[in-house]
Amino acid sequence: MRFPYTTLMVQGTTSDAGKSTVVAALCRLLKRRGVRVAPFKPQNMALNSAVTADGGEIGRAQALQAIAAGLAPHTDMNPILLKPSSDIGAQVIIHGKVRAEMNARDYHQYKTVAMQAVLESHERLLAQYDSIIVEGAGSPAEINLRDRDIANMGFAEKVDCPVIIVADIDRGGVFAHLVGTLSCLSESERARTIGFVINRFRGDIKLLEPGLEWLERQTGKPVLAVLPYLHGLFLDAEDAVQAVQAERGAFRVVVPSLPRMSNHTDFDALRAHPDVDLRFVRQGEAIPAADLIILPGSKNTRGDLDWLRAQGWPEAIARHLRYGGKVIGVCGGFQMLGRSVTDPLGMEGKAGESPALGLLDMSTEMTSDKRLEQVEGVCAFDAEGASVSGYEIHMGISTGAALATPAFIIAGRAEGARSADDQILGTYLHGLFDTPQASAALLRWAGLNSDHTVDTSALREASLDRIADATQPLLDALIALKA
Repeated sequence: MRFPYTTLMVQGTTSDAGKSTVVAALCRLLKRRGVRVAPFKPQNMALNSAVTADGGEIGRAQALQAIAAGLAPHTDMNPILLKPSSDIGAQVIIHGKVRAEMNARDYHQYKTVAMQAVLESHERLLAQYDSIIVEGAGSPAEINLRDRDIANMGFAEKVDCPVIIVADIDRGGVFAHLVGTLSCLSESERARTIGFVINRFRGDIKLLEPGLEWLERQTGKPVLAVLPYLHGLFLDAEDAVQAVQAERGAFRVVVPSLPRMSNHTDFDALRAHPDVDLRFVRQGEAIPAADLIILPGSKNTRGDLDWLRAQGWPEAIARHLRYGGKVIGVCGGFQMLGRSVTDPLGMEGKAGESPALGLLDMSTEMTSDKRLEQVEGVCAFDAEGASVSGYEIHMGISTGAALATPAFIIAGRAEGARSADDQILGTYLHGLFDTPQASAALLRWAGLNSDHTVDTSALREASLDRIADATQPLLDALIALKA
């Protein structure tokens, strides 16, 4: 089958309207039909990222979309990644590598340079694939960001591609969102908008039809598809922490929801485990009793250490350990377990040194180099040597006596650390729960003996097939437009 769009862009009326899943679904549907298709997001702002086959870093959502298309994730699929380190600053990653730390105003001026990187990646993908499905960012109606835009209509205008706009009906105001968004666009941008998608609908479609007819009359644009609300999907979140069901299992795992938490997808396998009750604890919430506390990754380790102290976590962790509980630190959370974190170059904010939690005999110094690597190895704490795979994506070098007792052996080298009493484990390895053997070994170490395992890859594939099946009407409508 030939798909009649060389480049098609999916934009949204708001963040979390469903752009990422629509792109993933179209990639899966086209792959099924034998179309060589690739995902693309010009600019992504997210703290959930993935390591690519070419040794770079891209947004987690684009890695998921690549899987949907049957491809290995590549840096050209997300040439610009912004990782916020504060409310006004972010690490700027271009073609998978750190370029600079910039505040919002400086980056706005830098966008003309960033656009060249975007166009280079798009051209390379066009040379390799039949079709490119592009995801926008946020909303094209953000008037203050229209100048030098590279994420939405600015890109679409530059490459002259058609656009569909997705709105989430579940949050309410869907007609206002669509009409309002369209009214904020220029004449040429409205002209390239070929239709709308209403996402996350539940109810009787007959009750919605009068609204659809009004929308089409009001805008002159067709509603290409109404997509259903699908429950129980297992898909990597682009950034926002997904709601977790309470009281799922008897074994309670608690994770502080750090202000600059990164790669919380590390815990998706625990969220899906039938014997685990996973809870993210937000600012101001009481810290509940737990069997296992996990300190997650962070884009601003010293800043998030300050937040932990302000929320009372050091005292809660000390009490947890006194009662025999276990603690795991992942990446930035691993660094927090040591004696100090030093940032002499100001890589994550103001230069300086902060005392850490003092639970492991080690210290960390932030450096300008970022380690990006996909890895495989075995669990050093497991008598059977359970296998583990994942990825490292961090800045900073940790040194100290605690590293003499590693958590994992990766390609023959020691990785991570464990405390002398074996209550604390730290690692730079992301995705450590995604390997069923490693997940079972870690949970046994923490005190849960369970016959259940979670295959995250199988769950992800099944969810991609579900969203693709549900999105078939959109693909049919897109093809019919060109017929």
